[in-house]
Amino acid sequence: MTTPPPPSPPARGRRRAPTRIERAAGRAAALQRPRVLLALLLLLALTCVMLLDGYLRAEVGGDQRVRTGASASDVPEDVLDGGPILTFPGGRATTVSVPDKTIALTFDDGPDATWTPQVLEILEEYDVPGTFFLVGSMVARHPDIVRDLVEQGNEVGVHTFTHVDLSYQSEARVTREIEQTQLALAGAAGITTTLFRAPYSSETDAIDDYSWPVYKKLGEEGYTSVFIDTDSDDWKRPGVSKIVEWATPEDGEGASVLFHDAGGERSQTIEALPKYIEKMKAKGYTFTTVSGAMAAQQPTGGPAAAGTSGAGGTAARAADSDDALQAAHHRATGATLWEGRALVAAVAVAEWTVPALSVGLLVVGVAVMGRFGLMLILARRHHRQRNRRRFGWGPPVTGPVSVVVPAYNEKECIANTLRSLARSTHPIEIIVVDDGSTDGTAEIAESLGLPGVRVIRQANAGKPAALDNGVRHARYDIVVMMDGDTVFEPDTVRHLVQPFADPAVGAVAGNAKVGNRRTLIGAWQHIEYVMGFNLDRRMYDLLRCMPTIPGAIGAFRREAVLQVGGMSDDTLAEDTDITIALHRAGWRVVYQEHARAWTEAPGSLKQLWSQRYRWSYGTMQALWKHRGSLKDKGPSGRFGRVGMPLVVLFQVVTPLFAPLIDVFTLYSMIFIDFRSALLAWLAVLGVQLLCAAYAFRLDREKYRYLLMMPLQQLAYRQMMYLVLIHSCVTALTGGRLRWQKLKRTGEVGTPAGAG
Repeated sequence: MTTPPPPSPPARGRRRAPTRIERAAGRAAALQRPRVLLALLLLLALTCVMLLDGYLRAEVGGDQRVRTGASASDVPEDVLDGGPILTFPGGRATTVSVPDKTIALTFDDGPDATWTPQVLEILEEYDVPGTFFLVGSMVARHPDIVRDLVEQGNEVGVHTFTHVDLSYQSEARVTREIEQTQLALAGAAGITTTLFRAPYSSETDAIDDYSWPVYKKLGEEGYTSVFIDTDSDDWKRPGVSKIVEWATPEDGEGASVLFHDAGGERSQTIEALPKYIEKMKAKGYTFTTVSGAMAAQQPTGGPAAAGTSGAGGTAARAADSDDALQAAHHRATGATLWEGRALVAAVAVAEWTVPALSVGLLVVGVAVMGRFGLMLILARRHHRQRNRRRFGWGPPVTGPVSVVVPAYNEKECIANTLRSLARSTHPIEIIVVDDGSTDGTAEIAESLGLPGVRVIRQANAGKPAALDNGVRHARYDIVVMMDGDTVFEPDTVRHLVQPFADPAVGAVAGNAKVGNRRTLIGAWQHIEYVMGFNLDRRMYDLLRCMPTIPGAIGAFRREAVLQVGGMSDDTLAEDTDITIALHRAGWRVVYQEHARAWTEAPGSLKQLWSQRYRWSYGTMQALWKHRGSLKDKGPSGRFGRVGMPLVVLFQVVTPLFAPLIDVFTLYSMIFIDFRSALLAWLAVLGVQLLCAAYAFRLDREKYRYLLMMPLQQLAYRQMMYLVLIHSCVTALTGGRLRWQKLKRTGEVGTPAGAG
């Protein structure tokens, strides 16, 4: 039986108007381009956030080298023997000492969220100012502390952005370390500073020929380099009494004294600081900032009185006292201020995002390993249960069935498909539904002259409509659905319909195999089909929550299909949609591993992207459409509370966040510990190989394809991640696609050559 042929093609020379599906495909392609770009931008943003966080933690671009024992032959003697404050007025190196009986209390390596606030409380309690040399990355991470520090009347200086020894760095790196710290200060407290202290520096006599050019360059730019006279060595944690003793200058001399408010455990510093302040005040010392010490050494001597505190602990706070104590500060304005705020905001995002990603990585890792374990256990149980000698679904199903083949421009494949069905050992009728093909698909099907083949023509309306049309024309109670590019083995239909001996079974999923597996892309998909799809289906079958019957091979009770309203075009994944609908209607859906179908997988990356994008987006649409099952009771509620969470976790959430594993692994290999990261990656690959090998054993596949699995993890899987991200972006922004036609070659002829 055939329907009337379509109208004759237009005369030669006239341009054919595009069909409805071609126009829809063009509109869809135009919509997808910005979404693909947005998906790539999201991945790029994730990478940038990780790199920024790594830079802040000195994992990216970090340099732990510290120079010691270098010559100082190029350093002027008066600098080596001079005071702890180095300036370059008029380009000439000049040192300034702290006045006698005066302490310039300095702190390095902060701010720290734990220790710096405690230091500030002590300084405020004793009315003592301090000078804090801050690490820019820490400033950006703790802007509130820096703001409080400055408002309290303390002075700040630059201690580089990542705490590196500048004598090893290029001139560009030195400039970047300083400028980025200034931006962090601008964003945190709205100021910049002219004070600088190099990491790992000490007294001026430690300046060498490598660091001297750095100090000269910064001095010419207006910076004051600050060294120390007395080091508390509190970072060694020698005990409170030792810290106080080592920080005390000799014979009433003034001193630039070093403590640390970050960089390690500082409880001894916090305990020693009040004792030290009380001891020095008892000896008649006053406390000031570095700027206060410099002002006290000026000839007028005026600012000295304003910049110090008396022995009794009461500071003489004149109207301009704070200005003298913070003379190195300058208000940030213009681009510097806004760039600084942007930096602090970006760091805040990174500080929140990376820990969240780390938690996500842990969840994904547990989910992935849990999935592997669950698949292995349930797949083995499924295989043993279904392959027992005494297992059976009931009386053998021998009655004829209808096979529906929807086809749109399948001229390369339709002949092989129909010839394979003609060799079926089970009685069948074949219904080819030509969905407005323009390449003569219907004519080829008719010209074969195969018995039991009916060709039904319809205007192009999409795959769901073609399947529904086939179901309406089916003469038998069991309907097998397949794709027009798929080849069945002679026993496929017989195996596929046996579960219908159980009256509770409404649909059966077959075992889809990749026929064109000789290419690299085909081999990758072959691994995915065997390991992912078929192991998954065994697991879902035992849990009674099979989410998808593959379009390449599936069988349905005609009664069940009509009960749920037929094949819907509400989603791009009509197979997932109807499978979930059958679950909700109370029908059981099972997997029949012995019913094999050989399908032609996409042969190019572009086609693969198009197919998987439709699958993943369609799955999301189907899950959203049936979200009401979460609240239902009975079979629908069972799927909603068991199947749907598993599908969301294993097919959406886990794959969506799985790139974190690769990104973190690559990051660790480059910036942290290559060997450990590589071993971890190889361990995960080993687990995957184990699962894949077991899946291949169950399906009696050749193991040689597993040799391609490491490369699959490096290339193919990344593409699947991008496809899923693309699908999520489309789901969030809205969008719709129609039945997409992939280019076929017709190389999947018979299953014999594919085993």
